[in-house]
Formats: sequence, structure tokens, C-alpha cells
Amino acid sequence: MLAITVIALAVAVAAHPPLQRAVANVVTSCVQPNMAALTFDDGPYMYMDQIVDTLDANNAKGTFFINGMNFDCIYNDDEAARVQRTFSKGHQIASHTWSHAHLSTLSQGQVTSEFTKTQTAIKKITGATPSFTRPPYGEYNDIVQQVASEQEQTLVIWDFDSGDSDGATVDAMKSAYDTLAASHPSNILALNHETRRTLFTRVSRFPPRLTLCSSFPFLEETV
Repeated sequence: MLAITVIALAVAVAAHPPLQRAVANVVTSCVQPNMAALTFDDGPYMYMDQIVDTLDANNAKGTFFINGMNFDCIYNDDEAARVQRTFSKGHQIASHTWSHAHLSTLSQGQVTSEFTKTQTAIKKITGATPSFTRPPYGEYNDIVQQVASEQEQTLVIWDFDSGDSDGATVDAMKSAYDTLAASHPSNILALNHETRRTLFTRVSRFPPRLTLCSSFPFLEETV
């Protein structure tokens, strides 16, 4: 399976004014060698089940950073069922905020709402509260980090982008993964989007390349 080890950030608060606000840790890469993490953003959507089945067929697990209201509403019966199924099969469900907004442009109250509404939905559907949030577009500021800390969330970015959200073809994405594997990196935190048909097509056609089976051992935990 795929793995990433996350070390919590301990933040000391000054004992005298001015007080320092606690801020959330930001993970930008896997922290252990010979580990890879495949992450999928922007769902839940129609391709989630097929992606999960392909990962399972290759003894791999993924992390799905989902929105509350993006391509569809998480509370719609079909989407809620997909989320529950993915979770029940041992994949990780994490937050991508409610509406995929540019968080750094929002007020603290608005950022808090983006976090809490999604966490509440995931809890209702899966019975588990997520511990990880990926800020949309990888954008965050001090307010986002403060809210994430208050919500006991670790922010997760990435160090490899498959290019699917920019319209990369299946062949282009395969080439990007091939080039990455050929460079023998010590670890990978890969960004994909489950809402792109090209992503599902690539998962179906090239599962060994997607999971980097030849280069990375599968371990027991995901991001």
C-alpha cells in the first residue's frame, strides 16, 4: 500500500503578550524514503468507484480529498454512497473544503465554515472525522493555518502534479509518471483529480505506472 508518515507540529504559545496563535502543520511531501502517496481531489464524483476498484486490484490505497459542493453535493445519495464505499474499502477520506474557494481571500469566519461543513458531512457519512485538509489550489495563509489548527487539521499539499486538471492527455500523464519513476525519487506525494475522465482512463490503462509498483513498496497507511 501507499504511505506517508505525518509528524504533528507542536507549537509553543508565549506566556506573555503578544500571544502567538497556534498554526497548523503543512505537509508538502512524504517524509519517509521509498514511500509514495496517491491523492485524488475534487470529488466525490462519478469516477470514484472505478478508481477505487483499480487501486484495490493493484493492492494500493489512495487518499481522496473531497469537497462538500463542487462537481456535485456530497449529500446527494449517489455521492454519499461513493464516499461510504471508498471509506469502507480502506481508502482515506480527507477534506478539500466545502466549495473549493480560494481560502486566502476569505474572512476567518468564512474559512471556518469551509472547514466545518465538510468535516461534518464526512463524519455523518463515514462515522469518522478527517484529520487532513488540502486547501484548494494549494493556497493558504496565516488565517487558514490558524483555522486548520483550531479544527485539528493538518494541511497537505503535494510535490508532483499529474497535470490532469490542466487538460493533460492520458499519454501526457503517463509520460509524466514514467519520467518521475525513472528519476527514482525517494518519495512522492502525487496530486490527481478524480473528476477528470482522463484520470480514470489512465488509472484503467496504466495501473502499474500509476501506483509505481516497480519502484515503491506498498505499506499499510495512507496520507
